[in-house]
Amino acid sequence: MSTQGLDEFAGWVEGLMRARGYDIDSPRGGGKSRIADEAGVHRAAVTRLLQRQSMPDLETMRRIAPLLGVSVRDMLIRSGRVTPEELPLAADLLPPDDWQPTMEDFARWLGVPDERLGVFVKVVNQFLEPDAEGADAPAAAESRRTARD
Repeated sequence: MSTQGLDEFAGWVEGLMRARGYDIDSPRGGGKSRIADEAGVHRAAVTRLLQRQSMPDLETMRRIAPLLGVSVRDMLIRSGRVTPEELPLAADLLPPDDWQPTMEDFARWLGVPDERLGVFVKVVNQFLEPDAEGADAPAAAESRRTARD
């Protein structure tokens, strides 16, 4: 991480801390200790970041992010540790709204081996597609009931 990247990240975090009421500017304001205590991290980690000495580790970011009202993803991206492409949003991974998964898709999601894929699809389709005999059974039963009445 470059000095400029650390400086930008620390400036962003400082802004978030101030916006949430942490007094990090006065020596006796207690903001650094308060955020460290609330996040469950060492005060030194907060101090090193604010003094632009070092980037916080992943666990520190994970604990501080919720207090600052940001996601860990945003914190990691802002820190320069990952790019948005390396850590996509879950919505970016979803298929289009009009996509209809096939029986083969379900088989793969369930871990059905390729050599059993055909059998899986055939068996499942038997439960989903009404057969000719079974489809007419309710109508025939209704017809017999009407004839008796």
